[in-house]
Amino acid sequence: MFDNLSDKLEKSFKLLKGEGKITEINIAEALKEVRRALIDADVSYAIARDFTNNVKEKSIGEEVLKAVKPQQQIIKIVYDELTALMGGEHAELNLKNNPTVILIAGLQGSGKTTFTGKLANLLKTKKGKYPLVVAGDVYRPAAIEQLKVLAQQIGVDVYTEEGNNKPVELAKAALKHAALRGHDVVIIDTAGRLAVDEAMMTEITEIKKAVNPHEILFVVDSMTGQDAVNTAKAFNDRLNFDGVVLTKLDGDTRGGAALTISSVVNKPIKFVGTGEKVDALDVFYPSRMADRILGMGDIRSLVEKAQEQIDDEEARRLKKRLTDNQFDFNDFLKQLQQIKKMGNIKDLMSMIPGVSKMVKKMDIDNDAFKGVEAIIYSMTPAERANPALINGSRRKRIADGSGTDVQEVNRLLKQFGETKKMMKMVATGQVAGKAGAAGTKDTKKKKR
Repeated sequence: MFDNLSDKLEKSFKLLKGEGKITEINIAEALKEVRRALIDADVSYAIARDFTNNVKEKSIGEEVLKAVKPQQQIIKIVYDELTALMGGEHAELNLKNNPTVILIAGLQGSGKTTFTGKLANLLKTKKGKYPLVVAGDVYRPAAIEQLKVLAQQIGVDVYTEEGNNKPVELAKAALKHAALRGHDVVIIDTAGRLAVDEAMMTEITEIKKAVNPHEILFVVDSMTGQDAVNTAKAFNDRLNFDGVVLTKLDGDTRGGAALTISSVVNKPIKFVGTGEKVDALDVFYPSRMADRILGMGDIRSLVEKAQEQIDDEEARRLKKRLTDNQFDFNDFLKQLQQIKKMGNIKDLMSMIPGVSKMVKKMDIDNDAFKGVEAIIYSMTPAERANPALINGSRRKRIADGSGTDVQEVNRLLKQFGETKKMMKMVATGQVAGKAGAAGTKDTKKKKR
């Protein structure tokens, strides 16, 4: 996602490296490359032109800090403009009503049904809601069945009416059902078409009038590029929706739709789909996406993902085991499993500042932990609890049982020992203490 754009922007910034100040000449050359990078990313020429004009105006204006190098100035201004282009401020979902009615709209194949399930899962697990999903695509049996499967997978109720091919009546009946069952959120999936047509627009407009939704979310496939922007405009003209959902942002997309759709329809992007799994849905933050595009990582999102997987009680338990020197392979395995739940390994690494550029061309298998897990699972309960028991013959048995070799077992045991030491130092504050002690020594040496 955005890799090509990130690379080209980085090259454009290098044109200012070593320059003493920003001038009309050097900024023109750099911004020409920025404009070209945006157009290659499927941003329309008009938006790319306005973007670079804004950057130029601010870079040679009074807002520029004289103490900062030109390259750094441009990166900061481009970051601000990218954030503004993608909506500026983060927009929350309106959940103040009970029940909150959310209407899902979009073309066929955009990912509406999958998103409906993902949103219900997010509201249930992260917001403590009791959602009801409504199978309003009465024309496509596969969509109804898909929503039933998703609902069962995430443990939420689904409302359907076999034989009812009137979506307006179905939606109204679903609201009555939700009121009787105490659901505080109702998410209505609707039918799509292969292209925008009057019949589809009329139907979705009638559903809107019937249920008076508190949120209308327009779902669009980000891989369709500028077509996604044009479709969003057509829907917004009729529905006046509240937010955009970009799906398939993990695919082979140039990113132009994500960059410009918000500015074209003047509506915020609220969610992005980043995979097929039900938890592969991210809340959209324009500033964080700008960070990623410019190769600065996204440490805030990484911390949030970690916090979602590790509760306070588990963190206290782990700290106690570390300080008491009881951390074993059972704990190690649990930590690996929690990391896997956080998402794609390469995506997680790209959120770390300074690492994002390095992992772009690296082939990182998302099943990279399989070999480690196989080795641990081949240990006996006693060996997992007390790794010191693992002698030469045991290592050979573990290697045979896991389909690896003794060298790999030895490597894991060594890594485990080093990880255990480091984690204990962090848990007991020894890392900070040593750093402070080193600083004190350096200060004393300087005084002498």
